[in-house]
Amino acid sequence: MMNFSQSTSKHFHSIFFGGNWTVTNMKEVLSDITVDVANKKIDSFNSILALTYHINYFINDALIPVLEGKPLDAHDKFSFNHPEIRTEKEWQDFLKIVFLNAEKATALIAELSDEKLKDIFIDEKYGNYFRNIHGIIEHTHYHLGQIVILKKLIRDKIVETSNR
Repeated sequence: MMNFSQSTSKHFHSIFFGGNWTVTNMKEVLSDITVDVANKKIDSFNSILALTYHINYFINDALIPVLEGKPLDAHDKFSFNHPEIRTEKEWQDFLKIVFLNAEKATALIAELSDEKLKDIFIDEKYGNYFRNIHGIIEHTHYHLGQIVILKKLIRDKIVETSNR
């Protein structure tokens, strides 16, 4: 029988690698996105690159360090400050980092005791570990939905332009 930490870890893993009730995940959605599509901006919306970086920022710069016992040193104002990624290799290398971070966070979450999930996450204003981990899962679902819509809009725009 799975404890809450293992269940939470599985839930976290599924948004990145599949097996969740939404039947969508980061790996699948991003698998066929090129660097050009990732960088494409539509009106004032964030690019797919910016959203992917933003999702990874809160995992790599906030969640993982805290799970490793380090201080929280992440700031919302930096969460969209992605590096310039221009080549397909740079994009693929970045995605590898995103998925390695997701795997690392998954493993760290699984190691938590159920009691630790109830503990305060750094400061009372942030709530407990359970709330923060599930918040990141919800946050990822939210932005993954945006990525799916942007991907469709960009591809439809490309097809529309090529049919002129």
